[in-house]
Amino acid sequence: MLRFLLVVSLLSVAAWGPVPVVSTAHAAEPAAERTVADLALTKLDGSELGSEAVKGKVVLFVNVASRCGFTKQYEGLQALYEAHKDDGLVIVGVPCNQFGGQEPGSPEEIQTFCKMNYGVSFPLLEKQEVNGDARSPLYQTLVGSKAGGGSDVGWNFEKFLVGRDGQVLARFPSRVAPDDSELKKAIATALGK
Repeated sequence: MLRFLLVVSLLSVAAWGPVPVVSTAHAAEPAAERTVADLALTKLDGSELGSEAVKGKVVLFVNVASRCGFTKQYEGLQALYEAHKDDGLVIVGVPCNQFGGQEPGSPEEIQTFCKMNYGVSFPLLEKQEVNGDARSPLYQTLVGSKAGGGSDVGWNFEKFLVGRDGQVLARFPSRVAPDDSELKKAIATALGK
């Protein structure tokens, strides 16, 4: 029987070529979950949002749009930012035009709209895709995290809460307003309050 298996093995090699040998001696350790602090983030004006802006902070990422029924949430987001920025909360707006074309503006138009209408002073990133094949690295990380759950972003103003360690803690749908008690409780817990 052993001779038969050896002959079959040799015939297989002759017919199909050598079987590649995979060494496990230097197998890579499983990669740790990527954090948002590991990513290069570009602001709306084209400059870099340095890792110091998010590293060690509690960050609320929100995909935003200027012509959406939820656009009024900018006011609540700014109030939340003002109330907790000294405690280590950063809110980061991420303009996205994937939902009904509700963020068609140029970077300058978006910045002006947010500042003039809602007094937004928290950082805004460059316009990004949050779903599909062109999903940005940021949203690959957010959506692909355990708390992100892997499902597509449903609409504008969906929120991802990231802890001081850079890991995604929670995900909130668009209808969850900035003054929602569950969101505020999650932020307070992440801030250690």
